[in-house]
Amino acid sequence: MWTTAAFAAPATWRAYSLAMLLLVDLDNTLVDRAAAFNAWARSFIGTLGGPATDAEWLIDADQDGYESRDSLAHAIGQRFETAPDTGEIRHMLLFDHVPLMTLDQSVTSALGNAREAGWKIGIVTNGATKQQTLKIRRLGLEAFVDAVIISEAVGVKKPDPEIFRIATASLGATGATGVTGWMVGDHPTADIAGGRRAGLKTAWVSRGKTWAGDTGSLGLAAPDLVAPTAAEAINAVVCGQQV
Repeated sequence: MWTTAAFAAPATWRAYSLAMLLLVDLDNTLVDRAAAFNAWARSFIGTLGGPATDAEWLIDADQDGYESRDSLAHAIGQRFETAPDTGEIRHMLLFDHVPLMTLDQSVTSALGNAREAGWKIGIVTNGATKQQTLKIRRLGLEAFVDAVIISEAVGVKKPDPEIFRIATASLGATGATGVTGWMVGDHPTADIAGGRRAGLKTAWVSRGKTWAGDTGSLGLAAPDLVAPTAAEAINAVVCGQQV
């Protein structure tokens, strides 16, 4: 299991890194969780004998992973008489889509380029420690980052500014002033609003969507940068802020 202490920034590069901190979300940012979960959901509903409309119901009910696993497992059990027990469904929701996840080479290239340019990179993700650790290790992402912060492990989740402070501290920014850091993510509230509240610049991974936070009911200020993919967002941040 990763801990903040295990990824504490070495003193040899700590001072240099203060102006070049890059925090990145995991699900639907570095990896396409939606594609993996949706594929699993359609297969799972098929085993229950349900139609395609039931698979779409499950995908919608999942809310891109933000719906409580306990709540969703209960809803599945209520909807399908042939479903396994709630505990088994919860386990399936947490882990059965993970083997379907893939890591795009453009993402690893962007992360590698950022590190070569002197950026220190931390993954900041909401979720269960065991589940998120499995994803990161299975995909080999630990080789491309300097810290991993998982909400369950640190006891606070995005958009609370504290999780971003924990992340920047793990990259050597404890007590620093004038830190120029970025948060890259797909969620308007958890990643963009949360990162902004923590004093970070923000890059929104749009996934083909249009930003509506500044004009819609959310009332969220627009991100500093918008890109359709994580790789493009990271490259834009790095290219626009070399030292």
